[in-house]
Amino acid sequence: MQDMELVKILWDYMKLNQTLQKCDVIVGLGCLDLMVAKVSAELYLKGYADKIIFSGGFGKKSQKVWKEPEAEKFAKIAVDLGVPKEKIYIENKASNTSENFEFVRKLIEENQFAIKSCLIVGRPYVEKRSDAVLKKVMPEYTGIITSEKVDCEEYFRRYEGDTKREEISVLVGDIQRMKVYAEKGWQVSVEVPEYVWKVYEELVKRGYNHYII
Repeated sequence: MQDMELVKILWDYMKLNQTLQKCDVIVGLGCLDLMVAKVSAELYLKGYADKIIFSGGFGKKSQKVWKEPEAEKFAKIAVDLGVPKEKIYIENKASNTSENFEFVRKLIEENQFAIKSCLIVGRPYVEKRSDAVLKKVMPEYTGIITSEKVDCEEYFRRYEGDTKREEISVLVGDIQRMKVYAEKGWQVSVEVPEYVWKVYEELVKRGYNHYII
């Protein structure tokens, strides 16, 4: 099979395709993908929640290319798209998914927000892992996980050369984390089917190993 055929198998496994519902807050998870900010803003403007929390400081990738925290960059994009500044709350210290949810929870508690349901926006191929971390760190909150509506081929077509290989490597690394992080107690356990694990191992052999633990 071609590399992208294998990548699509992992992509499909990591997607949740959950039905959108109104929630108490939209939470945009920081990363290099600016579509997370745009989708969060669009959902707010469509009335899916009355406030947005953007979470993200500097991750392994963003610290190399941005001078401002992910959450602050996302907030500016959302304001430019029409979200009132006073409806946006910023958590700008998190450097990984677990911290995203830990620090968002702290922000909610410190502000005494009456929040029990969260509409989580992240990258398309991180949906399942985001859900697993949310259920571990914020188990008493209801969470709906969503992302940009884009298919696998279209998403990775945006990248070229080494950048494309690195982006695919993030997805491959997240498959490993579905097992390893559950074993460490950092997220709830989610079954990784044997066929998915075999695809993961094959892509690692093909050099998509930049984010292997």
